[in-house]
Formats: sequence, C-alpha cells, structure tokens
Amino acid sequence: MNSHESHDLYVRSADGSRLAVRRVGSGDPVVLVHGSGGGLHSWAVVADQLADDHEVWMPARRGYGPSDVPPGSKSFKDETSDVIAVIEAAGGSSGKPVHLVGASYGATLSLHTASAAPRDLRSLAIFEAPLFAAGTKTVLLLDRYRAAFERDDARAMAVVLNEVTRVPAEIVAAFAAASDDRKPDPVEARRSAIGWLHDLEALAEDSTDIARWSSITVPTLVMQGADTWEPMPSTMNSLANTIPGARQVIWQGQSHFVTMTAPTLVADTLRRFFAEATA
Repeated sequence: MNSHESHDLYVRSADGSRLAVRRVGSGDPVVLVHGSGGGLHSWAVVADQLADDHEVWMPARRGYGPSDVPPGSKSFKDETSDVIAVIEAAGGSSGKPVHLVGASYGATLSLHTASAAPRDLRSLAIFEAPLFAAGTKTVLLLDRYRAAFERDDARAMAVVLNEVTRVPAEIVAAFAAASDDRKPDPVEARRSAIGWLHDLEALAEDSTDIARWSSITVPTLVMQGADTWEPMPSTMNSLANTIPGARQVIWQGQSHFVTMTAPTLVADTLRRFFAEATA
C-alpha cells in the first residue's frame, strides 16, 4: 500500500470556531471522526489505505488542538455543527455526498450528525459508540475528572476515564505493563486531557436513549469487535436493531482498538460498504 501525501487545512464551523482538518487521497469523499483522546493522527493508517480511491477528510474535533478549544462547556449540538461544516467542505470540494465514519465518541457524534443533517450523507458507519456513557452518572464522573484535571493529577484522571469506558481491570493492567514506565509527552498528554474534559461535558448532557436513532434513514453499518467488553456488545446489538436496515459486522479476535491493531480489516470493510451504499 502506497503512502499518500496529506494536506492540512482549516474549516470554520457555524459559530466561527476553526477546525484543523487533514485531507488525503482522491475520489468519493469520506469524513472520519475520531474518538476521545484522539486527533489528526487517529485514523491515519486506515485513511492511507482508503486514499487510493477516496478523498479522506480527518478533522481534529473541537477541544483537540490544533483545532479551537471552546471557552466554555461543549455540547453535541456544537460538535454536530462542526461535523456538518466539514461534510459541506468535503462535499463542496467533490460535488458528491459524503460517507461519514465515526469511532467511539466520534461514532456517537456521527449518529447525532446523521440524525440532524442526513441530506449530504451517502452513508454512515459507526464503530462502537459508547451510548451507555451519558447522563446523570457521567455528570458525577465529569465533576471528579474536572477536579483531577485542575490539580493536574494524571493518575486520578485515568481512574475516572476507566470508569467512563468500563475497561476491565485486567486490560488496564496490561496497558500499564506494556508502557514500561515510559513517560508520555507532556504537551500531548495535556492536549488529550483538555479534549477528554470537553467530551465528558457533552456526554454528561446527552441521553442513553438508543430508540432516538430509529430516525436515521441513510445506509448504515454498525461495526464492533467480538472481544470488546460489555456493555459495548449489547449496546451495539441494540443500535443495529434500532436503525432501519442497518448492517452489522462483528470482527472476531478484535476489540475497541481495532483501528490500531487491524487497520486493513477496517479499511477493507469500509470500502466494501461504501461500494454497496453507492451502487
């Protein structure tokens, strides 16, 4: 697979916020929305594999540098406007409707976007949206995270995030062992921490109601790893049954980290789905 040259640009959202976007490839437009803790780099390997026949747009979401960081709290309404602005830029560049793909928090955001503005979308692909991580319980976790953030307590922030994502203790321990006490880059760690804070603000205001996504009418693919922990599998099964005509793929031997562990599998699945949705 060839490596493709990427180009960075800025897109302005409805409220004037600047969103940094990385664009690569040529062909039918695809917008890839990253999850919490991510950024311009999150989809890089998958995007490079799609770039032979697709023009791929990868925004850094609001709250994640080099995109603007909101001065106050963030909501999904704000971010939906952001994604719509990127979709309009991608569609305007090519004159074609856009394939929208979201992972984790980015998948929840993509559901909001498809519900609010389906007209410019050709398809929607969702990977493991944490629809269970919202509402009242998340408000309490947000308060704890903000307190840890303000005193720059990385360990306490990590404990809260593990409760948000429900990652099993044995997986947390495995990651800790694999890190081999390597110190994270302090600038990147702070950028990620700021992004997580704003994501938690949006999640705290959101609902766990999956039935609302029954209004989505664009061709939809629900993707998940067979090895991802509960309640993600049950949540994705419910979502696939809720969106009319949704297709579902469950990758054996994969988990929530499949975009890093098996990017070719993800890219090939998306390319097939795009072709079917376009036919």
